[in-house]
Amino acid sequence: MACSATLAKMHGCPEDRIEDLKTVVAEAAINAMQHGNRGRPESRVTVKIEVAEDTIHVAVMDEGEGLREEVADPDIERVIANNAPAVGFGLFLMRKLADLIEFDRMSEGGHRVRMAVRMQSKAQLRKPEAHLAVGNRG
Repeated sequence: MACSATLAKMHGCPEDRIEDLKTVVAEAAINAMQHGNRGRPESRVTVKIEVAEDTIHVAVMDEGEGLREEVADPDIERVIANNAPAVGFGLFLMRKLADLIEFDRMSEGGHRVRMAVRMQSKAQLRKPEAHLAVGNRG
């Protein structure tokens, strides 16, 4: 996360979006390790970050099979009250904080989540909900 924050700062990204970026990178990497690679220590997780114009693009790849179906948002009030497990909370955060999120299987094997975070403060963005796509791509 520190690496993504440093890159974002170098490109003039506002602090609120840097925090969003750090959160989506962390959640995607945790999901890749826990769910994609199923905690296997010999499996790899790769994170790629690129900056293009006013957007930071992040890809997190693992050696898993990926999402089989869309995961519903958790009932936040029940999670906070400890009346429901926090299943899907990481994906919920990723959807809320990223401007774009896509999931796909890679042709060479493994799974990838691609996210985009625009480098404008939240006050400037007034963004709609992040787009979520699940599919197979090469």
